[in-house]
Amino acid sequence: MAGLAPEFLRATEAAAIAAGRMRGCGDNKAADAAAVAAMRTVFDTIAFDGRVAIGEGERDEAPMLWIGEPLGSRQGDPGAIAVDIAIDPLECTNNCARDDPDALAVLAAAPRGALLHAPDCYMNKIAGPAELAGHVSLDAPVADNLHATAEVLGKPLSEVRVIVLERPRHDQLIAEIRAAGAQLQLIGDGDIAGALRAATGEADLLLGIGAAPEGVITATALRGLGGFFEGRLHFHKPEFRTRAVEMLGDDVDRLWQRDELCTSDDAVFVATGVCDGWLPGPVEGEGGTTTTSRVISVADGRDEIIRHEHAPAS
Repeated sequence: MAGLAPEFLRATEAAAIAAGRMRGCGDNKAADAAAVAAMRTVFDTIAFDGRVAIGEGERDEAPMLWIGEPLGSRQGDPGAIAVDIAIDPLECTNNCARDDPDALAVLAAAPRGALLHAPDCYMNKIAGPAELAGHVSLDAPVADNLHATAEVLGKPLSEVRVIVLERPRHDQLIAEIRAAGAQLQLIGDGDIAGALRAATGEADLLLGIGAAPEGVITATALRGLGGFFEGRLHFHKPEFRTRAVEMLGDDVDRLWQRDELCTSDDAVFVATGVCDGWLPGPVEGEGGTTTTSRVISVADGRDEIIRHEHAPAS
């Protein structure tokens, strides 16, 4: 994927610029649509045979980049690189609409079949630094995971920092974290950034249910960084389970390890900031628009911050 990474970066940059112009607009759907349109336009120019393995929705939910959608200018070409994409053209649509932190244009890419190909649903997740592997799990009670985190990281339980999306579905989880005495960091949106913060030392653990595409994207990034991640699909409506069974069969309730969600080292994570936070958002100037992105190459663990200045649109 190294050769295609600059092309995929063009796609996230275009989406971030389009969404960035709508920061604070109050309309999350319009901001998302702008990011989708910009990203799709760039993908149409990239010489590869791509497919959305997991993303925001199904084919009838336009303008989303739908699961199974073909991408690239070399569809069906036996000589083209066949690539699967896990994608969110605008992660944190609500944050963009309010101009709150951590909105991103983000994707993960790997060879065909190397990313979980699943419907748009939720995923229960746990993420943290590499040291936690083998010591914490989604199958363990919350309190046990918190105590294990404290022991492995060599700190009092009262200093363990846990990131959780602030949602009614997490009321019990939040109560258990508070009862154990750990530090709780509630976020409105953005569990990709949350998981990466946990894996790289800005926090200690991410717990809770978020979107499945973001789980696959996060697993790819953490494969490159060496962080810990587990995920299990979560279905809040029966129809979501039905669709998942059609695509995954007996694996529908599987506990997915990081390297099962992204099975190849030939993979890349690409994110461009939309609203200031984990990455700065686009900055408009007389010479054009400056974007800030982060590209993680799984093959060698290279983690780059890339700033580009884009000429004004003609």
